[in-house]
Amino acid sequence: MFQLIDRAMRCFLFILILSLPYVNASNTGQFTGCLSCHEGIADFSEGPMTLAITAMSKTFDKQGCTVCHGGDPTAKDKEKAHAGSPELLVELGGAQHFYPDPGSIWIADKTCGLCHAGYVERVKKSLMGTEAGKLQGNLWSWGIVNDHNSNLGNYDIKDEDGPVPNIGTPAYKKYMTRLAEQHPDQFPIELSQVQDVNVDDIPDHPNLAGITYSRQQCQRCHVGVSGSQRRGDFRGTGCSSCHVPYGVEGLYEGEDPTIDKTVPGKLLVHKMQATRKSKITHNGLTWSGIPSETCRSCHNRGKRVGPSFNGIMEFPYGSPYTPTGGKQESLHGKYYTEIEADVHHQIPSREGNPSGGLLCQDCHTSIDMHGDGNIPGTTLAQVEIECSDCHGTPSKFPWELPLGYGEEFGGKLDDKARGLAHKLPKFMKVATVYEKRDGYLLSARGNPLGNVVKDGDKVVVHSATGLDFNVPVLKQIADTDTWKDPSAKVAKMAIDKHMEGMECYACHANWAPQCYGCHITVDYSEGKQDADWIANVNSVGKDGLTPDAVLGSKGLKSAGKVSETRSYLRWETPILGINGEGRVTPLMPGCQVITTVIDKDGNTVVHNKLWGTPEGNGLDHSPVQPHTIGRKSRDCESCHSDPKTLGYGISDGEYMSNINKPYYADLKDAQGKVIPKEAKVQIQPIPELEHDLSKIVDREEGQIVSIGSHWPLAGPLPKEMRDKMERSGTCLGCHSKQQDEEFWNKVSQPGFLNNEQHQKAVQEAIEAKAK
Repeated sequence: MFQLIDRAMRCFLFILILSLPYVNASNTGQFTGCLSCHEGIADFSEGPMTLAITAMSKTFDKQGCTVCHGGDPTAKDKEKAHAGSPELLVELGGAQHFYPDPGSIWIADKTCGLCHAGYVERVKKSLMGTEAGKLQGNLWSWGIVNDHNSNLGNYDIKDEDGPVPNIGTPAYKKYMTRLAEQHPDQFPIELSQVQDVNVDDIPDHPNLAGITYSRQQCQRCHVGVSGSQRRGDFRGTGCSSCHVPYGVEGLYEGEDPTIDKTVPGKLLVHKMQATRKSKITHNGLTWSGIPSETCRSCHNRGKRVGPSFNGIMEFPYGSPYTPTGGKQESLHGKYYTEIEADVHHQIPSREGNPSGGLLCQDCHTSIDMHGDGNIPGTTLAQVEIECSDCHGTPSKFPWELPLGYGEEFGGKLDDKARGLAHKLPKFMKVATVYEKRDGYLLSARGNPLGNVVKDGDKVVVHSATGLDFNVPVLKQIADTDTWKDPSAKVAKMAIDKHMEGMECYACHANWAPQCYGCHITVDYSEGKQDADWIANVNSVGKDGLTPDAVLGSKGLKSAGKVSETRSYLRWETPILGINGEGRVTPLMPGCQVITTVIDKDGNTVVHNKLWGTPEGNGLDHSPVQPHTIGRKSRDCESCHSDPKTLGYGISDGEYMSNINKPYYADLKDAQGKVIPKEAKVQIQPIPELEHDLSKIVDREEGQIVSIGSHWPLAGPLPKEMRDKMERSGTCLGCHSKQQDEEFWNKVSQPGFLNNEQHQKAVQEAIEAKAK
């Protein structure tokens, strides 16, 4: 009903409420509803949102607590106050129960959705809710699904209104409708809840343990549940997952006397974080926007983009030691080491910019995060932005590029310039609205980037932090010849293929977390069990919470207990391959499952087993935007002279060739035979693995493992491309003549040449040949 009430009606209600009598407990000591117990709690928001909430509140609830939380503010007993009162709370169609977390997506149509129409439905269909891509990718690696069709989710859901998005510009809706028609597997019409596992089937079908693995380990981050609730993972549900601040320790630091400040699992303060206009002051600091650490509370597994953007990477050691000699505190259940933050997050002061960093939401749009009303089957199906949307190319400004630039999907684009937007769609006006200046830049799919404007010869990003940044625009740099590094000019202007067929981050992602080998044991013996996040999300109470919301309980459980570790970690420059859009991209180890499954009777059904996919074994490598961008790109040699980059494995796959055989550390004779009778295997074999886990192609056989599970174009670099790229042995072109002393004396000079002198010598040789 409230979705039909316009702003004028709300203002009228607000004025009406203000005219009614109200008793304040802090002045009289009398009963004042919710604040009789919760006196001191901060207003959740300020400005228009507070006005709307108070306008919808009841005469006995001036602060509007019941508009969001429901409950009975006239009850003096806690249990009754938190039970809800249908008689009192149906005056304007509001909540009839008590909602501890009003942001829960399962009841948000009665709370947040009263004002923010459409968001609840979109989020339920989005990847934040369904995690359809994660499920398809994981079950692909376990050999359970064998196609690109994303048709499983955390719950049953259907797109009742068809393939046209229900928000976005006409250009966006047209673009996405066509994209969905071209890729029906990646834009499903409906999803079915992923099934449970019958433990009696495990001896005959041990790869079904992959479903248990998904349900217990991989699905805990979707916004329908409370998640694992440990250090770094404390958060709300639904809308509150992002819009309510939670500290890493999960401790409350506000002034509500009813909230225990020593027990974790609580919001930091009772405030909403959203855009630039939603400012929060706490602990002497004022911030706006959603800190990237909030995003990291979920985005720390899988592609690990949250920690990577912050500049940290999972590491096994927990060093350096603390002052008391202990290891660091576990974060997201892991230890971390610092590498380097994404340049967008740590932007030094330059060209008049203040120091500071961009937030995730400064690049990622509302559709990227909330969805557009359709059901995306993969991340690429939902995310609408490309690097060139802000930076352009050396030959064209962003507004001169056609729609779809950067995600061609193997097709051709027309040359029509996308232009600029001069007004915002209705759904974007609920956020901070910035002056358009010369116009808003557009995303690759046709929506305005409401915080990115053309202002004369500048492109300005208005960060939700309150800071403004000038974007380095490539055509401006090319026109003024102000390249900071000569190699950048060569790479971007002299070699067309770089810009035409590569993602910008293929070069500018300076590192990526690479967790090789996901060793998983699923043990169904002796009644072992663990949290089942699918079961939890499909068991929502009337209060909007799932059973796992009770701190430490993990809620509903299912049979089986998962343990996992890895083979080794790397962070240096990643392998390159082809992504779903058909462009060269970094790859990182995906779900590289090496599995041991124990049935309910304690029998080991499979040991260190690899599962097959249509592309090879399930040691999957995933196309990825690592979110580790550096201003200076990786060196030319790191692509053209490194066999790992090309997919041939570290040092051309020279190492770990005996990983399929057991290793004994005991005494051996000259033939390598173990001498003691009681020798034990030191390193267990992986029988079906005959190569290093970083190897994805064989020079003779081609692709040997799975590369991406979602899109048909994803794969390793094609052989023709690898052959053209590889420049190993280039040095010998000159230095093979170094043994000819007479010749070498004619073309060289005594002493050591540094890199700059050496480069000049080679350049003189090329110039001499041209004469």
